[in-house]
Order: sequence, then C-alpha cells, then structure tokens
Amino acid sequence: MQSQFKFLCHVPLGINVPKLLKRYLLSSTGNLPEGGVLTIQDTRKKLKDLVGAQLVWGSSTEGVTVPPVPLSQDDLPVKKMSDSFRKAIIPLGSKPGLKEKYINYYGGIRFGRILEDLDTFAVAVSYTHTLDPTCAERKSPLSIVTALVDRIELSQDGIVPNKDIMMSGKVTWAGKTSLEITMNLDQEVDNVWKRIMVAKFLMVARNPQTKGAAVINKLVPEGPEEESLFQKGERSKSDRMLESQKTLLKTAPNEEERVLIHDLFLQTIDPKAHTFKVRVKPLDSVWMEDTSLKTLVICMPEQRNLYNKIFGGFLMRQAFELAYANASLHCKTRPHIEVVDDIAFKKSVEVGSFLFLSSQIVYTEGSKFMVKVHAEVVNPSDETRETTNDFYFIFNTRNQSVPRVIPKTYAGRNIL
Repeated sequence: MQSQFKFLCHVPLGINVPKLLKRYLLSSTGNLPEGGVLTIQDTRKKLKDLVGAQLVWGSSTEGVTVPPVPLSQDDLPVKKMSDSFRKAIIPLGSKPGLKEKYINYYGGIRFGRILEDLDTFAVAVSYTHTLDPTCAERKSPLSIVTALVDRIELSQDGIVPNKDIMMSGKVTWAGKTSLEITMNLDQEVDNVWKRIMVAKFLMVARNPQTKGAAVINKLVPEGPEEESLFQKGERSKSDRMLESQKTLLKTAPNEEERVLIHDLFLQTIDPKAHTFKVRVKPLDSVWMEDTSLKTLVICMPEQRNLYNKIFGGFLMRQAFELAYANASLHCKTRPHIEVVDDIAFKKSVEVGSFLFLSSQIVYTEGSKFMVKVHAEVVNPSDETRETTNDFYFIFNTRNQSVPRVIPKTYAGRNIL
C-alpha cells in the first residue's frame, strides 16, 4: 500500500488526478472491499473501462476519447518496480457463490480458472506500469497482450478450495515494447499464509491504430534485489532468442542429441530380425503416437478479450483441461500439475475461429511426465491450418511411475 501512495505523490501539485483512474488500477482508494484490494472479477471490469472495451458483442465504441500513443520512451516518465505493484483477491472463501465456478469434480480447484485469472492480473499489472496518472482521459492508448507464459511453478501443498487467494505482482523487467510480470499467489491455511504459486508472464504493448509495437515506460531497478530481478529478465530475453534458433526446422540436432536419438532408435529394434523394418516396443512403454488426444473448440464472443480477440486465459484453460484428461488416461490415476512452461502466443485467435487442440505425452521420467498441447486455427472452407500456440504442462503422480513414452519417428524423437 505504501508504494502505491508513493506513486501518487509523484504527481505534480495542482494536477487533479481523476478518482476513477486511481480506482481502476491503484487498489488503495475509495469504496473497495475490506482491506482495500479489488477482487479479480472487479479488476477485470475495471480493465474493460480503462481500455474502452466493447461491453456487448457488435456494439459500437465510438465517442471514446483516446490519448495519443507515445512515440518515444523519452516522452514517458521512468518507473520503479514499486510503481506497478498491486494486489487482487480470488474470493473463494469470502464469496462462497463463486466456488461453483472454480471447483472441479473431485472437490479440488480447476487450475484452468486460475490460469485465466493470472492472465487478467498480468494485464492489470502491465497497465499499472504504463498508466499516466496526470492524464485526464479514461482510456489507455495502448493494447497490452500476453506474448509468453515463461513459467508457472506450483507448490506441493496445492490450493484449498474454500479459502481466499491473494494475488500480488509487479513489473520486474521492461524493454522498449515488452515487459515481464512476476506474480505470486498466497493462501491462508490454518492461520498461516503460504506461497502456492509463482508465475512469470511476458507482455507486449501494441498500437491499436497501426497494429504495430508501442513503446512503454522505462524501468529503473532500485537496490540489489531489484537489480537481480532485472538482470534475470535480461538473461531470459537472451535465452529466448537462442532457443528460437534451436527448432528442428532451423538447426540440426547436436552431437549429444544425435546420440540420444540413435539410442532410442536401437531400443525399438529387434536384433534378431536383422532389419530396421521390424519395430518392437520396450516393456512398460507406449508409442508416443498412441498418446494423442484431440478436441475442437468453436470460439464464441463470450470468450473474447478486451480487444475482441479470444482471451488468452481461455485458450490456456482449454489446453490445460485437454492435457489433464490425457495425463489421467496415461497414468491411470489423478495427476498433479506442477509446472506450466513456455507457452508462446504466436498468433491471435479471432472470434468465430475453429480452434483445433492436439495433446500428446512427449516425455516421462519416473512419476513425472510432460504433456504438449498444440493449438491451431482451422479454416473450414479449405481445411488449412495455422499454429497459434504451443503449451507445455508437467504433471506428477507423486506415488507411482508412469509408462514410458517411446517415439517411433524422427519427428517424435525431436519433440524430446
């Protein structure tokens, strides 16, 4: 709370900061729930007002005043990490009626709903960083969308379905047009607040008029801890650039990878057959190609985001629930989600799209295994497809080993 008041103190004397702007993104002023923190549901409503979102599908947004989009970072005030810090509550305990939306069939939490809330909260934190408190217009000139879910790690304790979840987050790295959001989720259990999740999202700012990139405020870290967070963000950026060049379409496997591929191949050959055509499956294993599970989703206006594209959180929920179903079929028990890794949003999904989701078990190790979900938009007129997302989920049975997956083709081996 102190950091939010410090942020408001930076406004020059004599400038009347609109109360609405404060209440939209700085959750420390008037008519808020007890504790001065918005619920994630209220946060989502405030975001719609801030960007002038279409309230009813097909309605007009004419008459909304749009400030000019800044052309240079030098035209924007430099921000600190504390400037973007904010909180939101997922009120599972204080609003029992909401529980129906979040609870799953065995009395636990629908993790896909948490993914939706994380995506909303990351956008809210991003706008808090880019907000100009001296601007009288309500609408932000920027469109901010999720480019990448870098990583989400869950604690072993899990999420209790009848206690509030406190979300907190801030910008921990910012470049010229993109910014990294680090979020923590905590829950009070037996009078003790416990960290249940840590998430890092990469967001990008867009110019709604040109559809191109838009500049954002520079971020200046203060102190060793913030400097360390900022440098981690710089390293993550460099790592992403290197990894983007390692796709099989661009780069051949290195020596270590070639040895691994050959070893896997030899494990599937019958030495008595003296031919490569006869393939055998090792004991307690399944062919990777036999672990596929697919579905198709018709994207309706109800699932649109602030900018009339399909909400990224909805895509993550659909992908996770398909991955969970596949994971359950593979391990024959209830799997626990432990990590969400490297979800790239390569292309926006339009309302009305036919979204084809295909999941596959791509790696196993003891009780842990990874499920990949590939998302693509299908054109019904000619059946052409265009990739929109790749999702990676790591599950753990925690009490038994799972059948090993064995690739049968060269492409399958390189998924590993």
